[in-house]
Parts: sequence; C-alpha cells; structure tokens
Amino acid sequence: MKEESQIVESYNRDGFVAVSSFFVQEKLEEIRLELSRFKQKILPHLGSSEVFYEDKTNSKTLKQIQRMHEHDSFFFDLMNDKPRRLAEVLLGEEVVPKNLQYFNKPPLFGLATPPHQDGYYFMLEPCSALTMWLALDAVDEENGCIRYLRRSHKKGMRLHNRTQTLGFSQGISDFGTEDDIANEIVCCANPGDLLVHQSMTVHRADGNNSTSRNRRALGFIFYGSSAKENIKAHQMYKMKLEKELALEGKI
Repeated sequence: MKEESQIVESYNRDGFVAVSSFFVQEKLEEIRLELSRFKQKILPHLGSSEVFYEDKTNSKTLKQIQRMHEHDSFFFDLMNDKPRRLAEVLLGEEVVPKNLQYFNKPPLFGLATPPHQDGYYFMLEPCSALTMWLALDAVDEENGCIRYLRRSHKKGMRLHNRTQTLGFSQGISDFGTEDDIANEIVCCANPGDLLVHQSMTVHRADGNNSTSRNRRALGFIFYGSSAKENIKAHQMYKMKLEKELALEGKI
C-alpha cells in the first residue's frame, strides 16, 4: 500500500487515488461472507428504494444496495474503521459517514455508468466529500472498470441531464470533449484495492461485456463536517425521482 503522504498527494493533484491491497485477503474474505449473509437475511426486508435490479423480475440482476450500514452492524463497523480514518486524512477534517453501497454489473446485464460528478447529487456547500470504491472482484476494461478524468475536480460543476440509468439518474450532457478524451484514466483493480475520488471528479464506467464475470464492489461516501447539505432540495429531488422510477416500473 502507498505511503499516506503519497496517497494524499495523488488525491489532491488528480482528484482520485488508487490504493492497492487496502484490505488484506483474510479481511476481504470476511467481507464477502458478510455480504452473502446480508443478501440472504436482510435484503428481502428492504424497500424498493434501497435495492435496484437491472431487471426487477430477475434476482440475478441485482445491481445496487443502498445504506447497508444503517441495516447491519458489520457494515456499520466496517465503514467507521479504516475507510473513515482515510477519509478524514484526505478531507483534512472530521467526516460524516453518509452511505455504504453495494454495486455490481452482472455479466450480460451490467450496463454502463454515465459520466457524472457525485457532488451534483450531494448538493453540498462547500462540496467537501469523497467516495471510496472497494473492488471485491478483479475489474478491468472487459467487465466495466472505473474511468476518471484527471484533475477535473478543479474545473467546477458541469451540466448534468436526466439519464435512463437506474441508480445514476444524472449524467454530464456534454461529455466527450477533446479535454475529456485526453485526460481520461482507466483504473483497473484487483480484489481488495480501493479507489477514492473527490466529489467533483468526473468519472464513468462501461458496461460488463464479459459472459461470466461479476464486477462487485462496495462504495463508501463521506461528507466533511464543514459541508452543509441542502436537505430540502435533496429530499424534493429524491421524492421526484422515486415517483418517476415507480411510474416507469423500475422500482
């Protein structure tokens, strides 16, 4: 694993950083076992706004679980351990744990994630927040690795429009400029590797084009204690989106 100073330097310079072997194999196996338990015991009791499927009639297409730390003590403790400590180092302040998510792009079903900035969803001032992405499987260009725009966190918020991608309802409308193409970095990952990006960093991922490989990951979202959330606007957006998704039959 990189030295802490190197991690901070890369994160501040590029808007993202890759930390290899953030969790050792033994801990990773424990996380996978606890994830299986969560899916068996807790998932059936969660509401439709917490669990997303590519095809809600097919349980094999599970793509996202929201707020796992609010439903289970193992994932609460996991979020508040190493990930929280690193988040405080990178943001330079105390943090508020906001979300622990499960992501997958199932083979044959996993769709592309549109280019976006997490800060657009967060509605914070200042936008002091970051997202961590822990690979549970080997991830490469075939099964949908993350692609970051280097130093895009320093260029402000870009225009977003509504997408049809469940779980990523907003995407950058003018993505694909010469600057975008020149600065996009492909980030493959091995199981246990951690990718961290600032909330203003532009990122995307292709779909899973493999026939047999999952692309499972855990996502951790932390807000800096200085960040103030526009709670009313956020709740109104959430309610509007959930209503639209229900009418479209997606949740």
